[in-house]
Amino acid sequence: QGHLVESGGGSVQPGGSLRLSCVASGYIHSSNCMAWFRQAPGEEREGVAYMTEVGTARYASSVQGRFTISRDKSKNTLDLQMNSLKLGESAIYDCAAHDNAVCHLREDLFSDWGEGTQATVHS
Repeated sequence: QGHLVESGGGSVQPGGSLRLSCVASGYIHSSNCMAWFRQAPGEEREGVAYMTEVGTARYASSVQGRFTISRDKSKNTLDLQMNSLKLGESAIYDCAAHDNAVCHLREDLFSDWGEGTQATVHS
């Protein structure tokens, strides 16, 4: 059985940067689709970015150009570099994975989830 463990959350001011990391173990490390989602208090979970096993990446329009997702298969990690963070992007950021052929930022497609890491943007 595999699982996902996130790290790297923290607190920054608007315009600051954070780098999140997710370590996958078990069968998950070879999953076709790995992604980052986030959920702010009182809000629904939303997809942030995904990357396929072959390196195809897609981003939510709200983070395009500011966030970069990367995957290191040799280390079984999925990272999310977040730059120019904005107020309102404080959330718990979750790493997720699935092995289906089609990769989308749809929460219902993902079968495996980490516990999440908190990222806070405050003035």
